[in-house]
Amino acid sequence: MSGTFVGMPAFPEAAREAVGNKTLRGNLRHATHTIRAKRAKAVTEVSDWAELREAGKRIKDHTLRHLDRYLEQLEEAVTAAGGIVHWAADAAEANEIVTQLVKMTGESEVVKVKSMATQEIGLNEALQAEGIRAYETDLAELIVQLGKDRPSHILVPAIHRNRGEIRDIFSREMSEWGRPAPEGLTDTPAELAEAARLHLREKFLRAKVGISGANFMVAETGTLVVVESEGNGRMCLTLPETLISVVGIEKIVPTWRDLEVFLQTLPRSSTAERMNPYTSTWTGTTEGDGPSAFHLVLLDNGRTDTLADEVGRQALRCIRCSACLNVCPVYERAGGHAYGSVYPGPIGAILSPQLRGTGSEIDASLPYASSLCGACYEVCPVAIDIPEVLVHLRERVVEGGEVTREGNKVVLRPAKGHAAERAAMRAARWAFTHPGALRTGQRAASRTRRFHPRTLPGPGKAWSGTRDLPPVPAEPFRDWWQRTRGGKGGAE
Repeated sequence: MSGTFVGMPAFPEAAREAVGNKTLRGNLRHATHTIRAKRAKAVTEVSDWAELREAGKRIKDHTLRHLDRYLEQLEEAVTAAGGIVHWAADAAEANEIVTQLVKMTGESEVVKVKSMATQEIGLNEALQAEGIRAYETDLAELIVQLGKDRPSHILVPAIHRNRGEIRDIFSREMSEWGRPAPEGLTDTPAELAEAARLHLREKFLRAKVGISGANFMVAETGTLVVVESEGNGRMCLTLPETLISVVGIEKIVPTWRDLEVFLQTLPRSSTAERMNPYTSTWTGTTEGDGPSAFHLVLLDNGRTDTLADEVGRQALRCIRCSACLNVCPVYERAGGHAYGSVYPGPIGAILSPQLRGTGSEIDASLPYASSLCGACYEVCPVAIDIPEVLVHLRERVVEGGEVTREGNKVVLRPAKGHAAERAAMRAARWAFTHPGALRTGQRAASRTRRFHPRTLPGPGKAWSGTRDLPPVPAEPFRDWWQRTRGGKGGAE
C-alpha cells in the first residue's frame, strides 16, 4: 500500500484517544448496533445461508489458487470487448497510469465512485499533484471529502459523523467544491440527501472522465460489476466519455454463475437488503451507449505477496461487506481512524499488515487490535477465520521469519518491544516439554497462591493492565487426579 495515514501512531495510542471521545463512541454504537441487528434479521430469511457461505468460500479459494489463469482470461475478454487492460505492480505505478490516462483526455477534473482501491493507493493526492481535481460522489465519501476527513468504515465511511455534523460540513464546505448548500439547511435526512443530489448533479453532467472501482470482475466475459444503494455509481459509469476502473486483482470470479452466490450474500451482509437497489455491469465499450473508452487497471500492491502466505491469504476472499466491523467490540469503541488504513476493523487488522508489511509501528500493532472473541468469523459471508490470521500475524511480529515481499523471499527480524514476550514463550515451551519441571512449578504456584499479585510487574504490567490475572487453583490437576482417582481408572 502507499503508506499509513500521515502521522498515525500505533493502534493502542490512537485507540486510547478515540475511546475518550464520547460523541464518536455514541455515533459508532448507534450505527453499528442498528446495522448488525438488521443484518441478523436479513440473514435468517435465507434457509441455505450456511451453504451460500461455504460456496462463497470455495469459489474464492479456487479462484485464488488459479488466479494467474483467470486474470489472463479476464484480460483477453476485456480486450475483445473494446477495453484496454493495464497492470500495476504497486501504488506508484497505478497512480502514474491513471494520471497519464486522465491527462490524455485533456480534462482537469474527474468523478469517482466505489473507489476503496484508489483510496488505498492515494490516487486523489496523486491527481491533485498533477492539477487534476477528483470529486467523490458516494454520499458518505462526499461527506468525508468535504470535511477534509478520512474514511472510518468500509461501507459507511462517514459513520463517525452524526446528522448535525454533516449539516455543518455541507453548509460550510459545499460552496468551495461547487454548488453551495441550500439556505437554512436542516439535519433531516431528506434535506441532506437533496443537498448532496443537487451538488453532485452538475458534476455528473459536466464530467468527461469517471474513475471507479468494482465489487467483482467476471473472467469469462470481462464484465465488471458495481453494487450500490444510491445510483451515483450508475451516473459515474454511464455518463463520462472515458471510464477508468482501478480494481484489486483478488476481485475476480470465474463465471456469472459464481457471481450469483455473492449477489445474495453481499447485500444481506452489508446493508441488510435482500438485493442491491442498483447493480451495474459493463463489458468493454459499446458504440453510442456509455463511455467510448474503457481502461481497466489491475492492481497488485501486495496482493500476490499475501497470496504466498498459506494462512494469511484467506484475507483476499474479502468482499468488503463490513459485517465484521459492525460486530467487533474493539472497532465499536475505537472507531476506524485508529487503524491508520483505508481498511479498518477486523479485516483491516489482517489485510493492512499483509499488504503493507509489519515494518511500521502501526502495522506491527494492528494484529493486536482484537479481543479474539471470534464474532468477526461468525458473520463473515466468505468464512475468513480472522482470529486465526490475527494470531498468525502476531507470531510474525514477535518472532519474525520468512515472508514474501515484492515477489522475493525475505527474512523479517523480530519487532522491537517483544523481547519479554519471546522469553516468556520460550520458557513456556521448555516447561511443557519437561513434565517434571512443569509439575514442580504448578505445585509451587498453588502453595504460594495467597501471595500472588493482582497485576504483573515490569513488562507484564501492560498485559495485566487490561486483563484480570487468572486465579491459580488450590492444587494442580495432576495432584487432584492422583488424590481423587488414585491414578487408576479412566475418565467417565
